[in-house]
Amino acid sequence: MKIVFMGTPDFAVASLKKLVEAGKDVVGVITAVDKPAGRGQKLSESAVKKYASEKGLTILQPPNLKNSAFLDELKALGADLFIVVAFRMLPAVVFEMPARGTFNLHASLLPQYRGAAPINWAIINGETETGATTFFIEKQIDTGQILFQDKVAITPTDTAGTLHDKLMDLGADLVLKTANAIELDNYEQKPQDHNLATKAAPKIFKEDCVIDWNQNVESIDNFIRGLTPYPVAHTKLNEKQLRVYHIETEFTTHQLTPGVVVSDNKNYIKFAAIDGFISIKDLQLQGKKRMDVKSFLNGYTVD
Repeated sequence: MKIVFMGTPDFAVASLKKLVEAGKDVVGVITAVDKPAGRGQKLSESAVKKYASEKGLTILQPPNLKNSAFLDELKALGADLFIVVAFRMLPAVVFEMPARGTFNLHASLLPQYRGAAPINWAIINGETETGATTFFIEKQIDTGQILFQDKVAITPTDTAGTLHDKLMDLGADLVLKTANAIELDNYEQKPQDHNLATKAAPKIFKEDCVIDWNQNVESIDNFIRGLTPYPVAHTKLNEKQLRVYHIETEFTTHQLTPGVVVSDNKNYIKFAAIDGFISIKDLQLQGKKRMDVKSFLNGYTVD
């Protein structure tokens, strides 16, 4: 069975690596075009391209997935199956091309958390469990027939970063399992119950990352962990943006207005929430480097 793999970031590399190491016939890899990055604006390759180059795989980087020249190249690869992991929305002319279909890996237990940021939203919403799903792609995003699912626990200390890594490894195993099942024609398809799609996972923008101190400590903790290490929750300190990476929670009664800052200017910075305090442990003030709170207070005074 000939496979074309489509993906871009580190999350996708684990799945591609799993397929290659299992001896699957990956006849082509589709990934994002090289983009300028850093101060020098040098062209940067995607993580998937770097791995595919190391393994000598055929790489295509189409700016336009509907381009006729690209479609001819893709068809010429003669793939039986397309596998998509963290890529982009495909036009029907692409996902309908292979005889055995096109399946996608999504980092949630579909139909819950359809959208671009399922890992972040699962933590933000206080879930204790999530997982990964493989499904055949259809025109409406994240709605296709489910092939396989696997679950993973979300611990009280998980961040979007740690959960990303758990799901990356879990998902890679699920991709290989799905590819094997399709190759052997030994699988069932389960339609999604759209009535159960009650929680969405839309893309998160900078303006969505502002901490609301008028919430309880648990909700704020979930919010900050769900945005760490990216795109990062933030608030204001002395009228400057403060990015918050790691906290400790204190549940206690107080009479302070939510959002009020308390600090000894040596060891701690705490923000009042409605039922306690959020103590900032790892932070980055606008114009400064990221650092722990004690290092920060060595050269900064909180008004």
